[in-house]
Amino acid sequence: MLVDSPPEQRAETAPAPPTRRAIRAFGLLLALAVLVLVALASIAIGAKELSLEQVWHGLFQDTGSYGDVVVDERLSRTALGLLAGAALGLAGAVLQALTRNPLADPGLLGLNAGASAAVVTAITYFGVTSLSGYVWFAFAGAAAVGALVWFLGGSRSATPVRLALAGTAISAALYGYLQAVMITDEAALNKMRFWTVGSLASATDSTILQVLPFIAVGSVLSLMLARPLNAVAMGDDTAKALGADLNRTRALSMLAATVLCGAATAACGPIAFVGLMVPHVVRSFTGPDLRWILPYAAILSPVLLLGADVLGRVVARPSELQVGIVTAIIGGPVFIFLVRRRRTAQL
Repeated sequence: MLVDSPPEQRAETAPAPPTRRAIRAFGLLLALAVLVLVALASIAIGAKELSLEQVWHGLFQDTGSYGDVVVDERLSRTALGLLAGAALGLAGAVLQALTRNPLADPGLLGLNAGASAAVVTAITYFGVTSLSGYVWFAFAGAAAVGALVWFLGGSRSATPVRLALAGTAISAALYGYLQAVMITDEAALNKMRFWTVGSLASATDSTILQVLPFIAVGSVLSLMLARPLNAVAMGDDTAKALGADLNRTRALSMLAATVLCGAATAACGPIAFVGLMVPHVVRSFTGPDLRWILPYAAILSPVLLLGADVLGRVVARPSELQVGIVTAIIGGPVFIFLVRRRRTAQL
């Protein structure tokens, strides 16, 4: 016996009209072009003023001072911004679908808190002083918290609400631990205050090579989960009716978000609002289909991150503002606007 699908379900699962698909595809190409322009701006613009000719020499001809600034600093910084931005955007989109909360971000499940707690532990109790050491501790901390949230949220019987509650509780406990250690250990405080702000300034080829495999695996896994997450976003009963494996989808989604957020946070520190703002804004013009949300988020999140980094270099010359500060300044008002708009729509 065949059962007809509800109208909203048919609208969600039916392929988009050709014109709409063409518009989305064109928009994706336009977003990619914007990303290329922002990446070029990130290489050309910095706290130290260089002409375009000097930048060109630094990239292709000069191995002296210009090469040191452009290649060793700006090029590596731009590459890390591309990777970290894509990772945060994809993680935010996956978590918003997983928790069915359009205002969710990687911090909701405690992943940032886990990475931060692991780094301060490494500094205080294990004497780790280099960024290459921070990376592995931060990633391990995010992974451990991700697994703990999954366990406390009910494992195979996990629900979006239980996962969010478990993540919030663990975040509060870990941030309390982090503050206690930093207050009692001045050396840890001095080293952590730069990492916790979130910055691309410490980007190196070594850091990029360390996080690249994790971000690549997490990105591929996230894109593969687009279809099952579309079903999960419609509710448990509808997802089961469509044949989706809820436990498998939720477990893989947690794994993908943990890998992506852990790698990005390990390399750059906890950067707020990128994983929240971009997927939420993207959804407003792509609709709820994650087959479009995820690619758009992977492209536009680095646009936001690199754009904020360039802005931070320009406004405080000859010094600079860390990108985490700029995204927080931008993200705070945007988040308030999004929350107020949702409340207004619900009245």
